[in-house]
Amino acid sequence: MIKINIIVMKLFLMLLAILLVVSNNLSAQCKSFRVNERGDTLNCIDNDNHKQGKWINHYDEVRGEPGFEEEGEYKNNLKEGKWRKFDLGGELIAIENYKWGNKNGIQQYFYQGEIEHEESWRAIDPDRKYDTVDVPDVNDQYKVYQKVVKVESYAVKEGVWKYYRPGSLSLIKTETYVLDKLQVPKSDFVTNPSDTAKTKIPVKKVVPAQVKEFEKKNSGKKSVKYQDGSTGY
Repeated sequence: MIKINIIVMKLFLMLLAILLVVSNNLSAQCKSFRVNERGDTLNCIDNDNHKQGKWINHYDEVRGEPGFEEEGEYKNNLKEGKWRKFDLGGELIAIENYKWGNKNGIQQYFYQGEIEHEESWRAIDPDRKYDTVDVPDVNDQYKVYQKVVKVESYAVKEGVWKYYRPGSLSLIKTETYVLDKLQVPKSDFVTNPSDTAKTKIPVKKVVPAQVKEFEKKNSGKKSVKYQDGSTGY
């Protein structure tokens, strides 16, 4: 038992040493940074004036807009991965995901601890002038076609946006976007009443059963005129 404890202690010390080396290397690459109470290196600015690694940003209230704090990671001055946003009271108000410094994937927003709505975004590589995207058919969930588009924005609304009833997980509305454009299923289009009024509906003439029987019996004989009870002759 003592031997096992010694091995565990050695492993712990080795892990701690590795963490210290990594932290020291990161600190050495930073011309400015700060260290929190746990010894983590935060808010690193490298020699190229780029933000790197873990950051905590603080924003005070401005012109009636509430202040907040956000925490996440930078990669070469661009937000990358998951970022959490809190109000100045410490309550979670958003979980956002980034790629190439732009929103990417599902973004969640909260009010008083409950989810308020979800957004879906797609980040596009800023080095690309054109991109190939999958465009779903809003009228057939099993159909998807590809489209080559010119990159005009590096973050576009893409996917399903969800809006929840306050204080519950009950959905009150969903919206589907493709390349920033709201998709409207064909079933949601309303036909113009005036178009319906102009359409002539053909009326099928009903032949009485007695007349059908008479025609059957006299088939091949000389044509006989008859009236079917209608006002026309």
